[in-house]
Amino acid sequence: MTTQIVIFQIIVLIFSAIIHEYMHGWMADRLGDPTAKNLGRLTLNPLPHIDPVGSIFLPLLLVLSGSSFVFGWAKPVPFNPNNLRDQKYGPAKVAIAGPLGNFVTAIFFGLILRFFPIMSSQLAIFLQIIIYINLLLGIFNLVPIPPLDGSKVISPLLPHKWQMKLFEIERYGMFLVMLFIFFAFPIILPIINFFFRVITGIN
Repeated sequence: MTTQIVIFQIIVLIFSAIIHEYMHGWMADRLGDPTAKNLGRLTLNPLPHIDPVGSIFLPLLLVLSGSSFVFGWAKPVPFNPNNLRDQKYGPAKVAIAGPLGNFVTAIFFGLILRFFPIMSSQLAIFLQIIIYINLLLGIFNLVPIPPLDGSKVISPLLPHKWQMKLFEIERYGMFLVMLFIFFAFPIILPIINFFFRVITGIN
C-alpha cells in the first residue's frame, strides 16, 4: 500500500466520520433539538469534530501495524433527547441518520464509478476507497453494541427490561467496541463486500 493511498484513506475516514456525526446533529435539529447547532457542531468543518483517539491515534495505529483496513471515528455530536418532538422514536431517527449519511455518500460515488467508467485507474481506486470506507462506517455503526448507533436504533423496538440492559452495559461501551474491532470485525466484512459489489458492480 503506497503512502499516497494510506494518507488518502485517513483523510477519507476523517471526513466520512464527520459526515456521519453531522447527520446526527442535522436530524436532531430537524426533530426539535438545537443542541449540536448551539454548540457549533452542526458544521462540516473538521476541527470541532476531530477526536484525538478515534480520528488520529487509532487510524495511525492500524496503518503502522500493517492492518488491511483503516478505521476510526469523530467526536460524537451531542443531543438532548428531551427536546425531540418524537420522544419514542426520535432517538432512533437521530441514531440512524449517521449511517444513512454514509450510505448516501457511498451510493453517490458508486454511481459515478459505475456509470462514468472513462477515468484514470488512480481516480477509480480513490473512488473505491471512498465507497468502501463509507460502507464500513455505516454498517459497523449499525452493530447493536452500545454506544454504537445500532443499539439506539433497535432500542425502541425492545421490551423495557432489554432497553435497561442496553443502557446498563453502555458504561462498558468503548471496551466492547474495541473488542469487536480487533476480534470480531471479520463478521461484518462479507456484508460490506456484498454492498460494495452491488453499488459498484466490481467483483
